[in-house]
Amino acid sequence: MFYFDTSFLIPLILPEETSDRIEHFFHQLPVGEELVVSQWTRVEFASVLSRLVRMGELKKDIALLCAERFNTLLIENFQVVLPSIVDFDLCWEFLAQFNNNLRAGDALHLAIASNLAVNTIFTLDNDMLKDGRLLSLPVDSGI
Repeated sequence: MFYFDTSFLIPLILPEETSDRIEHFFHQLPVGEELVVSQWTRVEFASVLSRLVRMGELKKDIALLCAERFNTLLIENFQVVLPSIVDFDLCWEFLAQFNNNLRAGDALHLAIASNLAVNTIFTLDNDMLKDGRLLSLPVDSGI
C-alpha cells in the first residue's frame, strides 16, 4: 500500500517541473498496488487552487476544471480514507515532540499513513521527507 501526499499529486493536474517524472512514476507502478490518499489531500489541493486564483496566477474557470479533474483522478485511482481520531492523536504526538519542522498538514499526512502501516509515503516536500525520516517513517520522493 502506497500513500501519497498532496505535493506528489499536484504535478499531475498543474504543470510543474516534475510533471513528466510524476506521470512516468505512476505508469511504472505494479498493477494492483493499492494507492491511498486522505480526504485531507482534497482539502489541501483546493487550498492550492484557491491561493493561485487569489494571486491571479489561475483563472477561476480553470481552477474549477482542475478541481474536477483532481476529484476524478482520486475517484478512479485511489482509495480515499477519512482521518480518524487516532490519526489526529498521532499527529499531535508528532508535533508535540518539538524536535522537527512539521506543519500540521504534513504531520496529519504522516500520521494517517503511519496508522495505515503503508509500505511507502510519497511526497515531494523536502521538509516532510526529512521529518518523516526523523520519525522513522517510510518516506520517499519517488522520483
